[in-house]
Amino acid sequence: MAPSPELVMAALATVNDPEIRRPITELGMVKNVDISPDGVVRVGVLLTVAGCPLKDTITRDVTGAVARIDGVSRVHVDMDVMSPEQRKELQTKLRGDRGPEKEIPFAKPGSLTRVFAVASGKGGVGKSSVTVNLAAAMASQGLKVGVVDADIYGHSVPRMLGVSERPTKVEDMIMPPVAHDIKVISVGMFKPEGNTPVVWRGPMLDRALYQFLTDVYWGDLDVLLMDLPPGTGDIAISVAQRMPTAEILVVTTPQQAAAEVAERAGSIAAQTHQQIAGVIENMAWLPCPHCDERISVFGEGGGQTVADALTRTLGARVPLLGQVPIDMRLREGGDEGKPLVLTDPDAPAAAELRRIAADLGKKSTSLKGLKLDISPVKH
Repeated sequence: MAPSPELVMAALATVNDPEIRRPITELGMVKNVDISPDGVVRVGVLLTVAGCPLKDTITRDVTGAVARIDGVSRVHVDMDVMSPEQRKELQTKLRGDRGPEKEIPFAKPGSLTRVFAVASGKGGVGKSSVTVNLAAAMASQGLKVGVVDADIYGHSVPRMLGVSERPTKVEDMIMPPVAHDIKVISVGMFKPEGNTPVVWRGPMLDRALYQFLTDVYWGDLDVLLMDLPPGTGDIAISVAQRMPTAEILVVTTPQQAAAEVAERAGSIAAQTHQQIAGVIENMAWLPCPHCDERISVFGEGGGQTVADALTRTLGARVPLLGQVPIDMRLREGGDEGKPLVLTDPDAPAAAELRRIAADLGKKSTSLKGLKLDISPVKH
C-alpha cells in the first residue's frame, strides 16, 4: 500500500538544509510530492541557487528519509531553483523584514550569543589553532558555534577546518559553509584561486568585518569565536566598536618576550571597556617521549605573568584559563583540516583545550545587558 502525502511530508520535515540547518519543509524548499500507486515517490526540491554545492547532500538526505517509510518502493528527487520572489520570501523568513538598515545580531541587547575575540600580541603563538580547536570542542559538546576568520591578511581558518566550498548567496544574505558542525566565514573564501594576498587598508578591513557580521546568516548561535589578527590594529578597534560586548581571549606562549607583547594586546580592554575572559598559554611544555618529565621548550610562567599584569591593569581578576602542551598532531590536524580535539580527544593538548572550551561554553545566568519586558503596575 502506497504511503500517504502526510507521511511523506512528515519524513521530509526531518531533513535539514545543510547550510541553514532548518527543515526543508519549513523553508519552503519542497516544491511538490507525487506518489504513485506502486509506491514510487517523486519529490521536487527547490534549491536556493542554481549549482548549489550541497545538492547531492540534499538528494541523499531526502532519499534516505522517504525510503524509510513503509510502502515506498523507490524515491526520485527532482531539483529546481527558487524564483527571485521565493528567495526574497526565504530571506524574510530567516531574518525578518528589517528594511534597508543592516544590524549586527550579536550586538543587540537581547542577544544570548557569547562572543569571544581571540587575540594575541604577536604571530606564531598558535592563536588560530587554539580558536579552531576551541570551536570544534564546543560544537562536539552540543553548542551551536560559528567562527569569523577576522585575520584578513593571515586567514587560515578554512584550511584548519577543512573547508573548501564557497559560501552560497541568497539575495543579499550569505550562507556560511559548515565544517565539523561549525559555521565558518573567511575572506579566503571569496578570493580568486591561488594564494593571492589581500592588500587592503583600514576602511576596507572594517567593511569586511561588518559584512561578515551583518550579511552572513548565522542563525541562533550559542558561541561566536572571532580569530583576530595579532596586535591592536584596525580589526581589534573595529571589533571593539562594532561589538563592545565581545569578550577577549588572550593567547600567549610561555616566554617573557611573548608575554610582554600579549599583555599589550589584552590591555586594549582598558581603553575599549571590554571584558577579558582570560588567558590561554599555548605551547606550555613538551611531554618527554621517554619519561614523564615536562620539557619547558619556551620557558615557563608567561601565561600567568600576562594574567597577573592584566589583572593589575584592569582592576578585575583575569584568570589563566589553561596551559596547552606542545603536540605535533595539533599542527598536523590544522594542515589536514581535522582538529585534534576531534581526532584524538584524549591527547593531553586536546584534553586541555576541551576543558577550556567546556568552561567558556557555560552559559551565564546573569541578566546584565538583557532588556526585560517589564513595566510597573499602576494601582
